Amino acid sequence: MFKILQKAISTGIVTTAYPSKPVKISEHFRGRPSFDFEKWQDARPAEDVCPTGAISFCDDGDSRKVTVDYGLCVFCGLCAEASADQAVRITQEFELATADRRNLVLTAEYTLNADGTHRRLRALHRDFSNPAADVERVGQTAREKIQKLLGRSLAIREVDAGSCNGCELEIIALNNPIYDIERFGIHFVASPRHADMLLVTGPVTRNMEFALLKTYRAMPEPRLVVAVGACGISGGIFGANYASLGAVDKVLPVDVYIPGCPPRPQALLQGILLAVGRLRETRYDERP
Repeated sequence: MFKILQKAISTGIVTTAYPSKPVKISEHFRGRPSFDFEKWQDARPAEDVCPTGAISFCDDGDSRKVTVDYGLCVFCGLCAEASADQAVRITQEFELATADRRNLVLTAEYTLNADGTHRRLRALHRDFSNPAADVERVGQTAREKIQKLLGRSLAIREVDAGSCNGCELEIIALNNPIYDIERFGIHFVASPRHADMLLVTGPVTRNMEFALLKTYRAMPEPRLVVAVGACGISGGIFGANYASLGAVDKVLPVDVYIPGCPPRPQALLQGILLAVGRLRETRYDERP
């Protein structure tokens, strides 16, 4: 016992100060790919190598509509490698959690040259929603009630609906001394009857659909649902097929989406705190 106490004292505090202080990130970490749409000469090479279809385009005569969906993106970096014009670069940005799926989609419109390359950027659409004004999905009264009841403490039930377990490894890390999620009054529980939030990973497999619904229905209200990772948001690399329904929001109403493959522990923490109103949504921007 004495040796354990001695080790603890000599080690000191190892818990990260995030979100009150910025995160120190390894130079090897791959975060959100950033697109210089003005400089981008051709979206076809990036679209060819994208494993999940996060980059797609549609040509109509001499015009092209390019869509970038961060909800499908697995941050593999292949799009940056395929873009010879260096208009696509990999950043270290990870704070992408959002309450609205539309915020993860960017659309660019181009006029084309005869060889199919981009001549000129005609328009760039970032249809960011305004969470304060968007009462379509969650009424303002309900949102205020959730923040009041769950803002200072939170019980989470995690459900693996069909993931590869990559997200689970990052979720487990939230309980270690480095991230120590319990310092926020947040803890994981075994029973959905004790839970305020349902944290769902993976695409929803058809075998897990009923179990996921039963878990959700067993939770007391008000209850929150967070979709974790590219698979939870869109189906990710697995997509929708004979064995998988794809995105969590095809089965349950989702309050917050956390992109990544898998999202790092700080990204998970950002999304969880965002869901209970203890953190504001970070708005990324595209810069040349």
